[in-house]
Amino acid sequence: MPQHLLSDANRPELRVGERSGAFGQNYHPTMVDRFGVWLSARQIRNSVDTLHNKTVGDIGCGYHATFIRSVLPVLKRAVLIDSAIADDLKSGHNVMAIEGVIPEALHQVPTDSLDVVLCISVLEHLWDPEAAIRECYRIVRHGGLCMINVPSWRGKWFLEFSAFRLGLSPADEIRDHKTYYNVKDLHPLLLQAGFRPDNIRCFSHKFGLNTFAVCNK
Repeated sequence: MPQHLLSDANRPELRVGERSGAFGQNYHPTMVDRFGVWLSARQIRNSVDTLHNKTVGDIGCGYHATFIRSVLPVLKRAVLIDSAIADDLKSGHNVMAIEGVIPEALHQVPTDSLDVVLCISVLEHLWDPEAAIRECYRIVRHGGLCMINVPSWRGKWFLEFSAFRLGLSPADEIRDHKTYYNVKDLHPLLLQAGFRPDNIRCFSHKFGLNTFAVCNK
């Protein structure tokens, strides 16, 4: 799900301590990673009535797009966006794969074109998360659903301890985090992007280590 995401063309492609490539591209996700992906997938499934015959966009899907793979047979279409995407996914008959940095790569997605937009564990890697959220609002159709997951400030301690002390999480992924989000941090960004307050459900997730938002447009 995370990827190396630098949105300013004037910035160097990498900074000291940052990682390159899409999530899972050059390494096998750890047990902690896999458990986090499973928890996010469960929350996604619980937040949407059905994905059958839906057009779903997965922003920062990861090299193997683990969640989309699990539901791809029932989707009308999947739009995958990351810095690198596995070849077998790119050749899928109902897949549109976009390789590039975010938010610029999202400009290739038509306005109001997606039933569901997923942005799972991505914003914390961005220098310009506000622009990415605005793009999420633009590309989801009216009546559609946008889901966002980010690590919380409580999660910062756990992630850094897991990566730097225990070696149970990829250290480069955690070093690449720009910030963390509690509900009070994420909710105003959703409002600024255009989502109405009565259409936003924003709550603690993964034992308080993450913040999850479900937004109707």
